Amino acid sequence: MSKDPLLQPYQLKHLTLRNRIMTTAHEPAYPEDGMPKARYAAYHAERAKAGVALAMTAGSAAVSRDSPPVFNNILAYKDEVVPHIQRLTDACHEHGTAVMIQLTHLGRRTGWNKGNWLPSVSSSKHREPAHRAFPKLAEDWDIARIISDFADAAERMQAGGMDGIEVQIYGHLLDQFWSPLTNDLEGPYGGQTLESRMALPLAVIDAMRQRVGDDFIIGARYTADEAEAGGITAAEGIEISKRLCDTGQVDFLNVIRGRIHTDPAMTDVIPVQGMKNAPHLDFAGEVKKATGMPTFHAAKIPDVATARHAIASGLLDMVGMTRAHMADPHIVRKIVEGREDDIRPCVGATYCLDRIYQAGEALCIHNPATGRELEMPHEIAPATVAKKVVIVGAGPAGLEAARVAAERGHDVTVLEAQPDPGGQVRLTAQSERRREMISIIDWRMAQCAARDVAFHFNTWAEAEDVTTLEPDVVIVATGGLPNVELFESGKEQDLVVTSWDLIAGDVKPGQNVLIYDESGDHAGLMAAEIAAQAGAKVEVMTPDRTFAPDIMGMNLVPYMRALQDKDVTFTVTRRLKAVERAGNMLKAVIGTDYSDHLSELHYDQVVVNYGTLPMDDLYFDLKPLSSNLGAVDYDALIDGQPQNVTRNPEGRFQLFRIGDAVSARNTHAAIYDALRLMKDI
Repeated sequence: MSKDPLLQPYQLKHLTLRNRIMTTAHEPAYPEDGMPKARYAAYHAERAKAGVALAMTAGSAAVSRDSPPVFNNILAYKDEVVPHIQRLTDACHEHGTAVMIQLTHLGRRTGWNKGNWLPSVSSSKHREPAHRAFPKLAEDWDIARIISDFADAAERMQAGGMDGIEVQIYGHLLDQFWSPLTNDLEGPYGGQTLESRMALPLAVIDAMRQRVGDDFIIGARYTADEAEAGGITAAEGIEISKRLCDTGQVDFLNVIRGRIHTDPAMTDVIPVQGMKNAPHLDFAGEVKKATGMPTFHAAKIPDVATARHAIASGLLDMVGMTRAHMADPHIVRKIVEGREDDIRPCVGATYCLDRIYQAGEALCIHNPATGRELEMPHEIAPATVAKKVVIVGAGPAGLEAARVAAERGHDVTVLEAQPDPGGQVRLTAQSERRREMISIIDWRMAQCAARDVAFHFNTWAEAEDVTTLEPDVVIVATGGLPNVELFESGKEQDLVVTSWDLIAGDVKPGQNVLIYDESGDHAGLMAAEIAAQAGAKVEVMTPDRTFAPDIMGMNLVPYMRALQDKDVTFTVTRRLKAVERAGNMLKAVIGTDYSDHLSELHYDQVVVNYGTLPMDDLYFDLKPLSSNLGAVDYDALIDGQPQNVTRNPEGRFQLFRIGDAVSARNTHAAIYDALRLMKDI
């Protein structure tokens, strides 16, 4: 038996969990028609086969029709969910992983114009800022119906073979009832006392217990401290925890600290990169100490060392590593095999969560196989024939191509013009708050070093440099350079600087700065933050109806916290038409897509953030020498088949370009380009 605290089994009621690592409830938005079908099962099964002890699925499954999903949640109120739950459960049980599911009623944390267009219902008359629906105050018949819905859903999950359920009591309906900040009711469920505020959650737990019996596991993931004036205090949260324990009906506590009613509040509950690791871990330990209950917790526990501390110190019984398992589903296997250094690190980018809150699917910024388990491999199979592969560019796309090619057994050489690897990720990591991003590069460099990839830095590759190496395959991953050609004008603006210039420190901020952000990504607000911190008056302008749409909710929070106490304004629906010299100032001609209105404003510096243009000269120099003339068979690419295009029989090598060398996209797209191409080369 291993002496590693993380690898010790844990007895939860009748259930033996094989180690202390779990994935906590989260909804990756993979259901189809509200059902967890093949993609959903494959996602959890990948983590199960690598050894995770407990998969807490859904985040959360909806128990009532007036709790319509906000991001493609599982519909636990439908009987047809049972066989899908059974297949999901079986897929994890096959590998020895216990499976549970989180059940909820969203209350006001949803919209009335979704699903069956029923009014949202809550104990509060106020709308939740994040979801904006004004709720109906719950009546007695709503409460009775919802209690019954929870019990029905629990019975369905039991019928589907689940090992247990977790009741969601933070931010959703049940927490809305027990928080003094969101209970405007009178009477037995009203906000006057803790007893009355807890009445609905306890009634729900009691109804579920009566329905599923004593042997089925029921736990609660709940707010034990709202960390906000007027809300549940830490002391009251400890009392709530004790009362849950005293019911004798709750088998484990999963502790949450904070609120999720706004993006900033949720970001404090689920911290992003640049924020403190495990900020609520010690408080969860206080709950465990006060109750003696099996205690679970997750909140930015991204690495094995922190997780091991949580268990070894007795703070937790089960430690949640959820985003970490999106980055690397094989964490437990690598711990067992003594390969902790091999774990692909979670960099806290929270691309996963931000995507689902914009009605997308959860994807990891640097593991494109996550969520694509049916098509993309987490482990790379060796090729039948070893080839000579030359890759130009050591940014995220080039390094992923090199890593995958090397794992396939190919002879890999990388040529990079800069003295260091990383491309735009290295630029991003200039920000103290975003320095964790460099792990995307460091991990790939370590993987390549372990597989004898040859690197040549400070090497500006010309076509002859590539052909001299006699490659079988050439990958152009040269990235792009900032575009300063304004939309529709067709003219490069030689009076402007780029967001890259400020981020890299090549240009100092002015005193009165326009950040013209037509990309809406991190670079624009990174430049704004640098200028504002230097004392500049800053205006961030976009032609869009919202600013920085690609940054999304949770990642926007640190920028706003850094900018809002400084002289920074945000202007939407305005388009920069031209920049002209006006004495010692710059005159910006400002238009709009909505009318012919024009205005002129003066700044001493104009910073443009408008994506990149591909650095593709080398690609086009090599194209006539290649066998495929650069062509990609998209059908084969999508279907996971090798590239066999031959347009030039005399060509000496296959040629492909990936990432921003094709067009301006993002880090995930660049790495996904590389994986799905190279896995079949």
